[in-house]
Amino acid sequence: MNEDFLKPYDHSQEKDIYNTWEKSGFFNPENLTPSSSSRATHPFSIIMPPPNANGSLHVGHAVMVAVEDVMVRYWRMRGVPTLWLPGADHAGFETQVVFEKKLEKEGTSRFEILKQDGGREELYNQIKAFTLANKSHMEHQVRQLGASCDWSKETFTLDPKIIDTVYETFKKLYDDGLVYRDTRIVNWCTKHQTTLSDLEVKYEERVDPLYYVKYGPITLATVRLETKFGDTAIAVHPNDARYKNLIGKEIEVEAIAGKTKIKIITDEHVDPAFGTGAVKVTPAHDADDYAIWQRHKDEIGGPKEIIDQFGRMSLASYFADTADVMKYQGLKIAEARKQIAQDMQEKGLIEKVDTDYKHNVALCYKCGTVLEPRVLPQWFIDLTKEGNKKLVQPAINAVKNGSIKIVPEFQEKIFFHWMENIRDWNISRQIVWGIPIPAWHKGKEVYIGKNKPEEEGWTQETDVFDTWFSSGQWPTATLRAQSTSGHDLLEEFYPTNVMETGYDILFFWVARMIMLGIYMTGKIPFKTVYLHGLVRDKDKQKMSKSKGNVVDPMGIVEQYGADALRMALLVGNSPGQDASFDEAKVKGYRNFSNKLWNMARFVLTQPEISNDFLHVSDEDKKILERVREVKKEVAGNIEKYRFSQAGEVAYHYVWHEFADKIIEEKKKILLDKDINESEKESAQKVLYTLLLESLKMLHPFMPFVTEAIYQRLPHKNAKFLMVENWEE
Repeated sequence: MNEDFLKPYDHSQEKDIYNTWEKSGFFNPENLTPSSSSRATHPFSIIMPPPNANGSLHVGHAVMVAVEDVMVRYWRMRGVPTLWLPGADHAGFETQVVFEKKLEKEGTSRFEILKQDGGREELYNQIKAFTLANKSHMEHQVRQLGASCDWSKETFTLDPKIIDTVYETFKKLYDDGLVYRDTRIVNWCTKHQTTLSDLEVKYEERVDPLYYVKYGPITLATVRLETKFGDTAIAVHPNDARYKNLIGKEIEVEAIAGKTKIKIITDEHVDPAFGTGAVKVTPAHDADDYAIWQRHKDEIGGPKEIIDQFGRMSLASYFADTADVMKYQGLKIAEARKQIAQDMQEKGLIEKVDTDYKHNVALCYKCGTVLEPRVLPQWFIDLTKEGNKKLVQPAINAVKNGSIKIVPEFQEKIFFHWMENIRDWNISRQIVWGIPIPAWHKGKEVYIGKNKPEEEGWTQETDVFDTWFSSGQWPTATLRAQSTSGHDLLEEFYPTNVMETGYDILFFWVARMIMLGIYMTGKIPFKTVYLHGLVRDKDKQKMSKSKGNVVDPMGIVEQYGADALRMALLVGNSPGQDASFDEAKVKGYRNFSNKLWNMARFVLTQPEISNDFLHVSDEDKKILERVREVKKEVAGNIEKYRFSQAGEVAYHYVWHEFADKIIEEKKKILLDKDINESEKESAQKVLYTLLLESLKMLHPFMPFVTEAIYQRLPHKNAKFLMVENWEE
């Protein structure tokens, strides 16, 4: 036995173990020798959800690595050609937000950079350098967590081959009439100066004053006094008897700008129970009002934008000669609302104010800024008309008919609800960092292509793709990008077996991959979706920097080792359910690592037995049969995605049966001078066999300590435990 094995287990050797694994080449499926088992004819593949390359990993990433590595290591030991393809996401908008925070700390902003000659290119290059540095740091952390992925196939969402695939998909969608550019009302963040999709809107209940405003003979309720300068009509429900004598008429109203006229229209969207049952229609600054205008274009005027892109009053286009209105020019929304309310009350234009009105406010999901609807030209994917048939319905069918299974099953209902209530997808963003939309404009003409048309007069689109559009093609794009002329990974590993990710991006990302994967290949992109829950603090509170309860997984790894963290995140946690992080639990599994090390030290201090030793007592045969049953139970749980149960079964067997009972019983036999050598040899054989089988069972969960012990065994069947045969 190696002398260093006599020392206590030191988890600081994890780095050296990982380096040895990576250098061996066994993370690469091409370097593995398939088992003779029939299972070997069916490869196993996972495409890693690419972590954002803009900072350190959080504890959710640690869950992802732990869950996926369990599957990968298990199937690799079963002799199955196993591919785990890693990657990193440029993360478009989110990365630019992080970079802007860095600039703010440095006393500058992206706007200062953009003012320079070539500022757009300069900003892009600065964000690129920042991202690539963080990408390298992030990949180092993935290694620290023990991820046995094939780094020779690592892929970045801005790799040229990935961009080519994204462009190919966009072109096909456009040619099929499923992508269109239209001027529509969209969500606009006045801080980050970009549109957001409906999925990126965060809603928060707030209490604001609800003003009851006099519009001639009608009083109506509104929170947004500042948008009244963009009113084009008053709408009531067609069955509201209170207004039947006014419907279709123009009424004269007194306003800050003086007397004006406004038309009364009917629309079934109006809720008669809200306020007075009458609402002002401001198409440029409210999505519902915009929809009303679209239904009544022949009756009322179009959108009048009176709030600019920075969230300030912009009134000159309509009220340049009206001093009473221009006094609000340039004011921020909140300030303008307060001033307008005061002025209207002084003029007797407000009937009453409900100061306790509760309503949901749309916020930017990154910065919390109140979103300002704007009418802008944007690129959309049709998901409601022809696109419903070609993109949405095939994805729904794939889950309904069982081609794709979602774990846990209850998440399927959520998936169906979202898909059946889907809206067209805004895929354009007004930022610098991302994949440029390959479009050129000349008047109303549009040309789709990477290179500029030869004719004069074409201008390039400046928007970039929503990052979910590019990452929505991740399974096909990565396998295509990493294929070679002699090795088609798409043919060999697509569809992949599992897409493992957090339940919070089931619709953001997973649904997009299903839709685009089926659309581009005619095949599902993966057979199973495994959704892990969010990790909360020990008091079940959501982790946030402001609360000071964020757990740094790498700090935990440094203190207790990756094995302990992985077990703490796996055991006791069910798919689709939030879990609490408790450092005491990690300490407990660190103690288990030490226990396993000490068990191995005891077994290996016994006299060596030859490989050809055949005698095993009847009692010991039962013990060996029992470990095979336990290992079968662990395997069954892993294959059914019950990772918590699998880890728990292995843990309890090793500690409470192998250590507490079997080792203690065999100690007596080995130390008893009156016991014959044959029985002692049987005890030694059993202990050694149980140690090896325990290492196999625990390796997918605790790869480092099990490999460290395996390397110290006198008899090994493989160079590394990670390629040891699970069955033998």
